[in-house]
Amino acid sequence: MNKKRLYFIDVVRAFAILMMLQGHFIDTLLDVSYRDDSNLAFSIWKYFRGITAPTFFTISGLIFSYLLIKAKRSGDVAYRMKKGFNRGLLLIGIGYLLRAPIFQWLYGDFDSPYFLLVDVLQCIGLSLILVVGIYKITLKKTLLFSILMCLLGFVIFLTEPLYRYLDLPNIPKVFANWLTKDYGSVFNIIPWFGYIAFGAFIATIFYRYLERPKFKPGIIFGFVVFGLALIFKSGWLLMKLFYITDLEIFKDVANYNYLFIRLGNVLLLFAIFYASEDYIKKPLLLKIGQKTLSIYVIHFIIIYGSFTGIGLHQLIGKTLLPWQAIIGAALFLTTVCFISFYYVKTNAFVYQRLRKLSDKLRHHKGNIK
Repeated sequence: MNKKRLYFIDVVRAFAILMMLQGHFIDTLLDVSYRDDSNLAFSIWKYFRGITAPTFFTISGLIFSYLLIKAKRSGDVAYRMKKGFNRGLLLIGIGYLLRAPIFQWLYGDFDSPYFLLVDVLQCIGLSLILVVGIYKITLKKTLLFSILMCLLGFVIFLTEPLYRYLDLPNIPKVFANWLTKDYGSVFNIIPWFGYIAFGAFIATIFYRYLERPKFKPGIIFGFVVFGLALIFKSGWLLMKLFYITDLEIFKDVANYNYLFIRLGNVLLLFAIFYASEDYIKKPLLLKIGQKTLSIYVIHFIIIYGSFTGIGLHQLIGKTLLPWQAIIGAALFLTTVCFISFYYVKTNAFVYQRLRKLSDKLRHHKGNIK
């Protein structure tokens, strides 16, 4: 067994995808009358739900970048970059496909703005492509890549007020949806690429120091210190920078400081899962962490009715009582994981088949020419 394998990454991915599933289920089906922020249970659920997406993006940036730069040792960097680029395109394609109103198209109705909305998969897909591009621009130098990704993360977070209410009326919606929520997109490439960038930066730390004997306690301590600092002191520091520089942007970020605080939450989660890695690297959790794509696709189809237009959102709506929503969420998680485990091939299998199909199409196109 490889003692240096980062089992905690799969466990964090499992945690993030399960939190996403229950979050989507409850948010979609819980009766609106029970959405009371003054209720302690609901406010705790809402807070942890807010951590889910930052965790998912950060861990995605970490694992992808770690495998990318690790490929230098085996001489497979070019292959890993090509694989990452293709995977990015695949995720973007699946993201759009899940929102495709197929039955509307069959009836000749192609005027559906829902299809053009950008969500998690598209953002992660484009982020992977950007990481590949940045790694290539830095000439595959790990230190330069590390510094650049860290700076990118900070710049994206610090400039958030500049694009918070971005309005792009003259840009086609298919492109505008990547940058603005005006047309209904759930996620935009910024600020979410910032979490990918910080994940990539953390990956370079693991790559450089993982083999050192005291690395694990050191990085866990670092996660805790920087996590707590971001949660409790980042707003104070931003205001200090405002007083020193008189730049309004620091005050604007401090007054709506959700990005740095959520990053702090993510670092604390990393610390907890990495510290308890030996106790939680159970086969079930590892398998869930390795099947996040299929789990995401299945849950999206069941809840939102992808392809058919008939899902729990349409059939039930926001009608469930709290106890019904909790029991339903547990059953939903179990069902989705069961389908993913026993009726869907692994992510690697899917990627391999799609790559073979892509190679065949390119070969066929070349023969035609």
